[in-house]
Amino acid sequence: MPPTTVHMAIGGLIACALLHEHFDTRAIVIVLAATAILDIDAFFGVFMTGAHRTVLHNIWLPLGVLALLTWDVKARSNSFVLDRWGEYGWRVGWVTVVAVLFGHILLDAFYNGANLFWPLHDQFYNLSGHLLISNHQGIEQTFIELGEDSTTARGSSADVHYWTAVEPPASEPAENPERIAYVAETGEQILLTVIGFGVVLYRIAEYRLSGDN
Repeated sequence: MPPTTVHMAIGGLIACALLHEHFDTRAIVIVLAATAILDIDAFFGVFMTGAHRTVLHNIWLPLGVLALLTWDVKARSNSFVLDRWGEYGWRVGWVTVVAVLFGHILLDAFYNGANLFWPLHDQFYNLSGHLLISNHQGIEQTFIELGEDSTTARGSSADVHYWTAVEPPASEPAENPERIAYVAETGEQILLTVIGFGVVLYRIAEYRLSGDN
């Protein structure tokens, strides 16, 4: 699974692109923290089987927040968000939701799977695959495969478990197991992490040197 650092790097890139004139240190910290915090559901595994990539990795969480935020800003005559933080609050709010959805939840779904519709539908969906154009095969995609041989649906939270530093693999000894927390698993992830955090740091420095803070 992508390490938390990779999620934050992608969330940071999304924030730098979408915050526009509302970019500041507080806004980027909010986005990065929200993008990272979803992985705390690994700790819920102590109390619930298959909690990781389930409890906080479903689409209902960001979509519910976005619906509530949109209703408050667009439908209410006295918006809680606008009255307190103005357009800044609205922009930071929906950008955070976009970063969480695409930078974390869907990234995990396309990287070995996530329980996208829990608790309404307890099923992990693995959207890992490829999209290619071949002179022999034509256009082929394997991200979504339906039918009896489907590899998209992987099983419920009772059947599917992702090992983490909190819950090591079952192959590890019960006493003093090795706990691994990846910073990056591939060279591509290292590059993405460096680029993401580099862009965030550059934007923070640019903001501070502009004198607008």
